Amino acid sequence: MTKNKANRKGFVFKKYEAPDQSPFDKLFDIFKELITHTSGDFDEAIDWLRELDREYKLTTAEYTIDDFIEDLKKKGYIREEIKPDGKGGMGITAKTERAIRQQALDQIFGKIKRSGQGNHKSKSPGVGDEHTGDFKNYQFGDALDRVSMTESLKNAQINHGIGDFTLSEDDLVVEETLHKSQMSTVLMIDISHSMILYGEDRITPAKKVGMALAELITTRYPKDTLDILVFGNDAWQIEIKDLPYLNVGPYHTNTVAGLELAMDLLRRKRNTNKQIFMITDGKPSCLRLKNGEYFKDSIGLNPTITNKCYMMAQQARKLHIPITTFMIAKDSYLMQFVREFTYANQGKAFYTGLKGLGEMIFEDYETNRKKRIRG
Repeated sequence: MTKNKANRKGFVFKKYEAPDQSPFDKLFDIFKELITHTSGDFDEAIDWLRELDREYKLTTAEYTIDDFIEDLKKKGYIREEIKPDGKGGMGITAKTERAIRQQALDQIFGKIKRSGQGNHKSKSPGVGDEHTGDFKNYQFGDALDRVSMTESLKNAQINHGIGDFTLSEDDLVVEETLHKSQMSTVLMIDISHSMILYGEDRITPAKKVGMALAELITTRYPKDTLDILVFGNDAWQIEIKDLPYLNVGPYHTNTVAGLELAMDLLRRKRNTNKQIFMITDGKPSCLRLKNGEYFKDSIGLNPTITNKCYMMAQQARKLHIPITTFMIAKDSYLMQFVREFTYANQGKAFYTGLKGLGEMIFEDYETNRKKRIRG
């Protein structure tokens, strides 16, 4: 996605003093934002940075943009590579990709402390690995390391007295625990052409959400899984590392293809708890027929396409896969489609603009994580 100078005026910088930040760190924060907007194009990001420097005086004579580029090389954030046109140039490294994901997480979800394991609670108390603070009488088969000696000795004193102290099986109590389960999530991102139409960049917030969600899951819930797919005329899976480079194309919106791939990915997961998050701004307008040809209708909600969407929603419901739709557009007829789609799946829908999209997805992920579903 090419950005012109008119787009660049969308950046608003306020006076901000951060004495604990080095000149490199100050520029690096801006660079990470720009490299996300340029879909990983280093040269374009640096052009933007130089323009912003001329307007906002980001650098000094002691530390210039060229010094910053040299530091990026030394710190392993960029490397020389061969461009698609065969010419040499600079490109970002995996280290930068990780830094972008962390910045997206900090921006959208806040600074979340790392947790050791996935901790989706199930409703079933008993043998598990998360303490509840509740106790129950010991039963044969309960793990001995779950026996609460303090509570058991207290029972023995009450039942037998201190003078003739004995400890019997009837005195033993064990602490109840909850099973920890894992969540498998598929994130669907619409990359149809409308994601950059009407003067609004919708794809950058969408991929920021993807990067933040990926960072959240891999750092806080490493036993959970996240698969990401994009859908236009067709649907295909992408890797987390591909997110910064994600772009839209001259595509219609084949929602059915995205749902088919999402459910196929989730069928392979062993986890009981599964869900689909779908970020889209437009109506389903494309369907691939059995003969391989595409049936397209850009004008309205064609029943041939929408009915297939409803069938996919019902199929996901039968597989106990809830679908949460984050609808960026707010046209009344599109909202009606989403309502019917959501009803068919018994899932959820959020009608939202770009502002707050990330927070909504985070809150919904956390809410679903806390649901006490048998794992």
